[in-house]
Amino acid sequence: MSDESRKNDTDWKEEIFIAGNELVDRIKELVAEGNVRRLIIRKPDGESLLEIPLTAGVAVGGAVTIMAPVLAALGALAALIKDFKLEVVRTAPEQSDEENHPG
Repeated sequence: MSDESRKNDTDWKEEIFIAGNELVDRIKELVAEGNVRRLIIRKPDGESLLEIPLTAGVAVGGAVTIMAPVLAALGALAALIKDFKLEVVRTAPEQSDEENHPG
């Protein structure tokens, strides 16, 4: 497969259906988690509205401040559309030594 999600086998996707009035708060929470690589905001029918790539540096370095203009735009968008489908591409946590050497 040439799908971008297959580039790294530790990445996985999650879809969240969310009401428009909860969109900005939920995105802030996801960014703060730190293991999110990309957020794709879609209409319920699947049409892509916005894709937000994230890197570890952005997530660690005060992402909410850096993303303030994007969050403002999302707030305006959320006022116009009732429901969203949020596709979250995450990076799985690295295996710990205990997982590599069970004992």
